[in-house]
Amino acid sequence: MRLLVVDDDPKFRSYISTGLAESGIDSVTAGDPATALEVLRTDKQGFDLILLDVMMPVKTGWDLLIELRQEGRETPVIFVTARDTVEERIKGLKLGADDYVIKPFAFNELLARIEVAVRRRKALPPIEAFDLRLDLVRRQVTRAGKALDLSPREFDLLLTLVRAGGETLSRSDLLRNVWGIEFDPGTNVVDVHIGRLRRKLDRQGSALIHTVRGEGYRLGNEEAAV
Repeated sequence: MRLLVVDDDPKFRSYISTGLAESGIDSVTAGDPATALEVLRTDKQGFDLILLDVMMPVKTGWDLLIELRQEGRETPVIFVTARDTVEERIKGLKLGADDYVIKPFAFNELLARIEVAVRRRKALPPIEAFDLRLDLVRRQVTRAGKALDLSPREFDLLLTLVRAGGETLSRSDLLRNVWGIEFDPGTNVVDVHIGRLRRKLDRQGSALIHTVRGEGYRLGNEEAAV
C-alpha cells in the first residue's frame, strides 16, 4: 500500500509517515495542496489513498478534494483534521471523501480506517457507461470527467438506467426499482425526476436519456425510436 499525506504541520507529517512505515506502508508527504497536486500529476506509481488535512495556507483540503474530483481522480481520501463539527464532517463526505478522522486519534484506528476505505473501494469498482462514471462507494457521478450534483434519488435512477444496458424501462419498472413501489400510484414522480436528471446530464454533453413513446425510458447515445 502507498499513501500520500497532505498536511502543513511538518511534525504531524513526520509522525504519520513514521507510523505508516512501521506498519509496512509506504508514503509520500506534501505540505500544501499545490505540492500535493504536483506530486499526483507527476507520480508514476499511483497512490492507494490520500490522508488530507482541512485547514492549510492558500488552499484548504476542501479545495484540493474538489479539484481532484473535477480532474476525475478517484483516489480514496480520508480527512485527518482537528475540525470536528458535524457540519464539517458532512461537508467532507459530500465533497467525496471516504472517511473523516478527528485529531487526536489512536494510530491503530487510523490504520483500520485506511484498510476499510481501500478494501471498500476495491470491492465496489465504479461503473462506466458512455462517458459516465458512477462511483458506487461515494455515490457520485462524473460525465466526461466533470462531477454532477445528483440527489440520492437521481443517482439511483441513473444507476438503474445504466444497469439496464440500453433496454427500455417502463415507468412501472422504475417505480419498482428506484422507489420500491409495486403499483402505479398515478403520479408523475418518474417523469419529474427523469426531467431533472436529464437536464443535469445534458449540461455536460449530448442527450443520453431518451423517451420511448408508450413504453418508457432508455439510456443511449442515439435517439430512440418514438
